[in-house]
Amino acid sequence: MRLRTYLFLSNLVSIGAILLSLFLIYQGMLLTWFEVMLLMAVTCIAALISVIVHAIVIRPIVRSVRNLSDSSEKMAQGDFAGEVPQVGPAEFKQLARQFNTMRAQLDHSIRTLRQSEASRKELVANISHDLRTPLASIQSYVEALQDRVITDEETFQRYLHTIQHETTRLSQLINDLFQLSRLDADAIAFQPVPYPIDTLIVDTLQSQSFLLESKGLNILTSIPDNLPPVQVMPFEIQRVLNNLLHNAIQYSPEEGCIQITAESLGSWIAIAVRDEGEGINLAEQERIFDRFYRMDKSRNRRSGGAGLGLAICKSILELHGGTITVESGKGGGSIFRITLPTAQEAAVI
Repeated sequence: MRLRTYLFLSNLVSIGAILLSLFLIYQGMLLTWFEVMLLMAVTCIAALISVIVHAIVIRPIVRSVRNLSDSSEKMAQGDFAGEVPQVGPAEFKQLARQFNTMRAQLDHSIRTLRQSEASRKELVANISHDLRTPLASIQSYVEALQDRVITDEETFQRYLHTIQHETTRLSQLINDLFQLSRLDADAIAFQPVPYPIDTLIVDTLQSQSFLLESKGLNILTSIPDNLPPVQVMPFEIQRVLNNLLHNAIQYSPEEGCIQITAESLGSWIAIAVRDEGEGINLAEQERIFDRFYRMDKSRNRRSGGAGLGLAICKSILELHGGTITVESGKGGGSIFRITLPTAQEAAVI
């Protein structure tokens, strides 16, 4: 039975009971038949007005329920667009607002799930490729060595070097995956200590000195003397800075320049790494911190990158309460900037 019919019949039953009660009362009052009919006529007119008013009053209620029903049916079919109009009594308006809030939250959750599923499929595809390619290369070179088709020492050493290179790529990918899984599972105990910024930057430059020299890159640093120490896990932040500097070296032109600056932002320290590479367009800047995302897939696979470095950097910085951002333009180089809390800020927190 429909709600409108149910309410209308309920109203008619109640009015009928009232009319019957009044008729019996009128009969007991020893009135003339004319007086009884007159009173009954007035009562029936009042009952008719009540029915009309009842029909008018329940219309917005029925419309509100119908809107909720229609929206629920659309949501059941996967359509989360549109909102339920807020009409009717205050209670139904509140119900419509709560329904719209629930619809928006479900829509966001569904979109997130779809994006996660798409990312999962992309992740599996990329892992498969990144594992299969070096494994196939290692297998082919090992088979060539086993079959003794290589006779000269130079080619033999070149094959061994290639096998070592591909093995290093596999090891790096596995280590990155392990690190990322530990960060996702909160398996890394957060035990920060006060640590000087200049030491972090100097250690990073020393670890990348060979690559810097091989490309003839110039390094410009700007580190104030009075910077307070940051409250960090040095090994993890060292990994972040190494990744940012390695990327800057990789994408900088020969004999280019890389700038590393540090500055105080109140209770935070900002470190920026600037390169003179090709730059990153705006559309890609929103995705470079996603796992396995590559701006140039063929170039990154040749250079050995798996697209996990910046994702790991973001997770490590979020663990410290910091941030990582990028400023870039196509052809204008890139600036990666991270923020870390000072030891004083961490003590306050």
